[in-house]
Amino acid sequence: MERNPIPVLTVQTTPYEDQRPTGGGGLRRPTGLFESQRNYLPNFVQSLLSSVDLRDRQGCTMVVGSDGRYFSKTAIEIVVQMAAANGIGRLVIGQNGILSTPAVSCIIRKIKAAGGIILTASHSPGGPGGEFGVKFEVANGGSLFCLISDRTREAVALCLSGITIQISRTLYFYFVMLLIVFCINFFLVEIVDSVDIYLNLLRNIFDFNAIRNLLTGPNQIKIRIDAMNGGMNLRYYQDQNMSSLVLFCFFFNSIYCSSKRRNQNFSCLFQDRYMILGQNGFFVNASDSLAIIAANLSCIPYFCQMGVRGFGRSMPTSTALDKSNTTPGGWVFFVFLNWSDHLREKDGLWAVLVWLSILAARKQSVEEIVRDHWAKFGRHYYCRFDYEALEPRTAYFIMRDLEALITDKSFSHQQFAVGSSIYSVERTDSFEYIDPVDGTVTKRQGLRIVFSDASRLIFRMSASSHVRATLRIYAESYEKDPSQHNKEPQAVLSPLIAIALKISQIHERTGRKGPTVIT
Repeated sequence: MERNPIPVLTVQTTPYEDQRPTGGGGLRRPTGLFESQRNYLPNFVQSLLSSVDLRDRQGCTMVVGSDGRYFSKTAIEIVVQMAAANGIGRLVIGQNGILSTPAVSCIIRKIKAAGGIILTASHSPGGPGGEFGVKFEVANGGSLFCLISDRTREAVALCLSGITIQISRTLYFYFVMLLIVFCINFFLVEIVDSVDIYLNLLRNIFDFNAIRNLLTGPNQIKIRIDAMNGGMNLRYYQDQNMSSLVLFCFFFNSIYCSSKRRNQNFSCLFQDRYMILGQNGFFVNASDSLAIIAANLSCIPYFCQMGVRGFGRSMPTSTALDKSNTTPGGWVFFVFLNWSDHLREKDGLWAVLVWLSILAARKQSVEEIVRDHWAKFGRHYYCRFDYEALEPRTAYFIMRDLEALITDKSFSHQQFAVGSSIYSVERTDSFEYIDPVDGTVTKRQGLRIVFSDASRLIFRMSASSHVRATLRIYAESYEKDPSQHNKEPQAVLSPLIAIALKISQIHERTGRKGPTVIT
């Protein structure tokens, strides 16, 4: 413990106009801004801390973690100094600064912390030429940014202390702080194992003995699991400058080829999201995956004991999961939809363990499980077409004109003939969401066209980029007949895509010849 109280330094500053959080991504900006702009990170951190009521903040516990990307250690030092100066009583930090987002959520709930700060730009590339970001989690372990939106626009006085710590091994640091209100505050920094608490949670959810037997028993299966250098597996490309698309395609091609060459029974990529492949590269659509998980909850000890309250999907995703509470596209809208309740964040590793549990219980291959599901419930052919890095004004006007077109009364009687297929518009809308907890209405979350055969087209702008715009087109078609379940999704959906391109004129208006990526 420091014997002499450490004084707090107060610095006057002015707000940055570009720090208002959007959606579930928090603040995500070029790394260079955080490094070169005076007080850029401290300004935002102060807005996070100020969003916690002063009475709750004094002496409280908060959690800090990062995904290990470039600038993380420097950022953690700043967070520690500002937390101490703001009267926080205890900081829990992952060893080497590393905590996955699910681990942060888990620790917050386990130790009843007031919240947590995660230093990550999610799937965006890192490095000096990449991006850095900051997310804030509240006491329930979920992301909620409406609390801090106004704070980022206030002129603030930064509070900084002279504390330095080592985060390379698990231990405690004690300090005595002389706060700006001339009172003494005791400040504890606890460096914890990056996976221990989260792993104990998973032990209470899954039957690890059954999974172990699946992987080591006489009928063991061959698997490959890759966390894509994310926080889940504690290995990093700290100076990675590849785009998220290039990086994902690199890992996908690697795991797909490995699945076919080595005859692996189960392969997956995961971070907060995940992707499943069966033998010979059999691809499991993410929407199918959720529906299959929902239909096989009896394979998971946690759900056998606790039951399940419901399921949720975002509006643009496939209707394979029919009986759901449909939210807008952002993860932030799921925070209070308390169903699984093991934690309040996206958790790719959890989903992978669910799949391994299903394989262990059903003793079938991935493909057999998927095809059985289709035979019982029908197949939802579904694809997403992303047009990335568009000029924002162009993307805005495309969406504006589309909304005017499809919400016009005359459009509801339209028929589109594509080859031998005829699609009759049944209904259209601009999706809005009413929060079931607080009644908040969120408007203009995507444009929907539903046809008489239940096929759908959805147009949506993504807010994941801070500079360029991404416009996404979602297409879905339902097929009940099992004899029609072996077609390629893009072939089935090509008439719908032709309609989408015709009414949006996206290629003509952007100069593009096709989407950046299809998933």
